[in-house]
Amino acid sequence: MISVEQAKQFVNQSVFPLEIIEVTVVDALEFCLAEDVVAPISVPSFNQSAMDGYAFSYESIQEQLPIVAEVAAGDTQKVEIKNNEAVRIFTGSKVPDSCDTVVMQELTELVDGKLVVKDEGLKQGGNIRKKGHQIEVGNLALEKGVRINAATVGFLSNLGITSVKVYNSPSVTIIATGDELVKPGNELEDGQIYESNTFMLKAALNKLNIEPKIVLVEDDKEATQKAISEALENNDLLILSGGISVGDYDFVKEALEYNGVEEIFYKVKQKPGKPLYFGKTKKCYVFALPGNPAAALTCFYQYVNTAINLMKGSKAPSLNDLTLPLIKSIKKKEGRATFYKAFTDYKTVEILEGQGSDVLKSFALANCFVYLDETVQEVSENEMVNVHLI
Repeated sequence: MISVEQAKQFVNQSVFPLEIIEVTVVDALEFCLAEDVVAPISVPSFNQSAMDGYAFSYESIQEQLPIVAEVAAGDTQKVEIKNNEAVRIFTGSKVPDSCDTVVMQELTELVDGKLVVKDEGLKQGGNIRKKGHQIEVGNLALEKGVRINAATVGFLSNLGITSVKVYNSPSVTIIATGDELVKPGNELEDGQIYESNTFMLKAALNKLNIEPKIVLVEDDKEATQKAISEALENNDLLILSGGISVGDYDFVKEALEYNGVEEIFYKVKQKPGKPLYFGKTKKCYVFALPGNPAAALTCFYQYVNTAINLMKGSKAPSLNDLTLPLIKSIKKKEGRATFYKAFTDYKTVEILEGQGSDVLKSFALANCFVYLDETVQEVSENEMVNVHLI
């Protein structure tokens, strides 16, 4: 049995980015860039008005300025104005070359059709977004490994870029084992439970823009071996839920060995999720998660999520973490690291009630983990702890 730190190190050392593909920017959400992006244009590509108002040359300002033209957003006409003249202008419009200042319309007055500036704090260059103030042509826009989110899509589009090279997203199958599992919507008999892990893990994968295949397998050795064989052949990642312990009906580990999966580690000194398995073949990574749902989801966030991000070439594959004061003291046994379901307001952190490996209610309210390593036995109120954001 290995430590959490060793397990995470094994994942980081074993998982590599998938092949590079090219996708349109509008379809690039949640992919990671496979190369640096250099700005093909400056943004903005011209001096741009930041306000609805009036543009003029600051040095030639006088008590009243005649308004000689109007420039709307997207107007491509070339406007020339003389000293002591002004032009009506709108947000996003190109500022004429002969102008260097814009006054917002709320701080002006029109007298006999002439402009009177009433902004006592106005300075030269005011309310103008200079050409290239966001980024200049030829400069590094985004680094390789950056995850593409909605803002990234907007920024790339703002640069006029229509497609990017990214690391491919993994194909994934989830296999859940257990004769006791029944799909929600069906009637339960004594001894049966509703199957939730595949729905839960599918939702977590959907958040990463991955649509997995779902397979349910009864507690049968040959059926388990066959399902695993097919998944290994057709996927980049296989996630198994349940059947990885050592009970009489737990066939997953034996079936993985039968199918030639190389074991990298099995069992981690952690709570929840001790019977976590990680292995690989030449073309597929494998995680076998505990059957208890809270343990399975904890292992997903701490290990599987990282592996997926590594496959996608992310420069920041692990959960973001903070150090925050704990609201209430807690004691735990030495010898096993613990991931506590918790909630943070980003100023303090509170460990939630209901820490059992089967309890999802507290998980539904959590937005982070509090992580205490295996050496810790007690944390006092207001003591700083490591927080993993989810």
